[in-house]
Amino acid sequence: MDRTLKAMSLLLSYPTAELQSAMPEIGGVLAAETRLTAAARRDLRPLVEALVGRDLYDLQEDYVMLFDRSRTLSLNLFEHVHGESRDRGEAMVSLVETYRDGGFDPISTDLPDHLPVLLEFLATRPAPEAREMLADAAHIFTTLAKRLEKRDSPYAAIFAALRQMSGVEADAEAVAAMLQLPEDDPTDLAALDAIWTESEVTFGPDPNAGCPQVRDLLAGMDIPVTQAPVAAE
Repeated sequence: MDRTLKAMSLLLSYPTAELQSAMPEIGGVLAAETRLTAAARRDLRPLVEALVGRDLYDLQEDYVMLFDRSRTLSLNLFEHVHGESRDRGEAMVSLVETYRDGGFDPISTDLPDHLPVLLEFLATRPAPEAREMLADAAHIFTTLAKRLEKRDSPYAAIFAALRQMSGVEADAEAVAAMLQLPEDDPTDLAALDAIWTESEVTFGPDPNAGCPQVRDLLAGMDIPVTQAPVAAE
């Protein structure tokens, strides 16, 4: 078990009292991680301290406003790749099959591409395999880090750390293209309802599809989806 990836999965999960209780141990794991630079470890401290010391309801409200009400900060990675296209459902099915092939059965109501779920899976995989899959999403991590920095959010540090864990530099053109997409206003509930309205997608094994290699699951991540802004009603 890669304890650092597991710790990062927990940090990006919805804040709970149980998470707050576990933060001293989680913080210790991150502080001892030699794959991160001293600066990256230091930058993670404000997030660890916030999750320990802030009021739980305030933490939960901030989390929802950031990750649930802002599509451009979505923790569902395929959202940044495929948007609502048919390819997203097919990619999701492939990811589910890979989880099953690896003996991983997430106990979660989140989508398979939800980053905390993916990190929990990668924590169980050999280091080279986990690093390759993180590398495919490096420019997404960099983009999310930059967006969160603009909001003065301590969560920015964990995305910067994930990019560092990937062992690669993010594609500058892909990052620039993603940053050109308009940011969501999490207080505009009418517009957000319109954006998030989508048809049901069912995820399950495809009898006609093989199980792709892990590296192929996030193929195409260097081609961000350009979505037209949705006007508020």
